[in-house]
Amino acid sequence: MKMQKKINCWEFKKCGREPGGVKVHELGVCPATTESRLNGVHEGEHSGRACWAIAGSMCGGKVQGSFAQKYGNCVICDFFKKVKEEEGAEFTLSSVLLKKLEENKPG
Repeated sequence: MKMQKKINCWEFKKCGREPGGVKVHELGVCPATTESRLNGVHEGEHSGRACWAIAGSMCGGKVQGSFAQKYGNCVICDFFKKVKEEEGAEFTLSSVLLKKLEENKPG
């Protein structure tokens, strides 16, 4: 049986903020679609299945700010809940994601 590809946030939310997306000209590219330090987390592309850890990701049509500022909105998000449910015991805690981002900071 072939495993179904796990979808990324921009595919689930249909926001059009991925590179080449329909809303990029109007709203810009969302950093979750290009942040490669979390590539592969939860089998996602770039940070597409760990978007809650990305500062400046854009949910609900507006920039969400830092992790601390936005996390309350993320835990009630339907996509966050879907990833958490799909990953089960393999779900990577936000503290681990943030540490990975910090350890691999460019420059």
